[in-house]
Amino acid sequence: MLRSLGAVRALGLQDVDDALEICAQDPVTNVFVAARIIESGLAGTRGPLFSYAAGEERALCWCAANVVPVEASSRALAALAAKVVRRRTWASSLFGPADQVLDLWGRLAKHWGPPREVRENQLVMTMTTPPSALGQAIDTAVRPARPDEIDLVVPAAAAMFTEEIGYPPFQGSGLAYRRGVAGLIEQGHSFVRVEDGEVVFKADLGSVALGVAQIQGVWVHPRWRGQGLAAPAMAAVVEQTLARVAPTATLYVNDFNAPAIATYRRVGFVQTGTFATVLL
Repeated sequence: MLRSLGAVRALGLQDVDDALEICAQDPVTNVFVAARIIESGLAGTRGPLFSYAAGEERALCWCAANVVPVEASSRALAALAAKVVRRRTWASSLFGPADQVLDLWGRLAKHWGPPREVRENQLVMTMTTPPSALGQAIDTAVRPARPDEIDLVVPAAAAMFTEEIGYPPFQGSGLAYRRGVAGLIEQGHSFVRVEDGEVVFKADLGSVALGVAQIQGVWVHPRWRGQGLAAPAMAAVVEQTLARVAPTATLYVNDFNAPAIATYRRVGFVQTGTFATVLL
């Protein structure tokens, strides 16, 4: 069994400000965890956020369905792994900065068993300038989804998830998944283009915190692919995001997805980091 090295503890309500301060060392990289801290308020006493402290070094690890290290050195990861290893029941993936994720996975692999897939090189891409200022065409038909469009958005969201991850996002009724999609719509964080009662483009702001909005769930209906829809549609999402949600937009994309990378670069995104994801 892994042994904890250094001071590792579960954080709670009183630790929110300190945890966000650690995330703020790199707001783009750490936006997912920062958003989860803000949303949850770290209520409860069993995690899901652990901290490591030794001298002046401080690090975090979010440990729920997604395991995400924050500002963690190899020494910090060695200590945090002793806590994370007990959370296999809940975890479906590890993701975040490639060096931290792959180090942590190296410590967990023999305890958790073989992964379904390891994606070692995912481009973190970021932009702060509106696409219109860069001369990129904007698809004016892309807009925030309306609450009454939930029955249109859920199938598109589920199709995107299944294509990206390799299995459906829910089994059975899917009520919890539907509530998650509805929550994004209610916040104005789900963008769509709808044609003839069908979503043909979708993208979400999955995490918003510390002046950063992380775009995820980008999807074009198969019948509309290859028609030049993606770049103007993504440009519309970024344009609206920078105008009313956060001054920085970011996303991450698999290195093998050349068409998506080309689209994001056309919109104005540039690579600012590298993530890795371990699918369990």
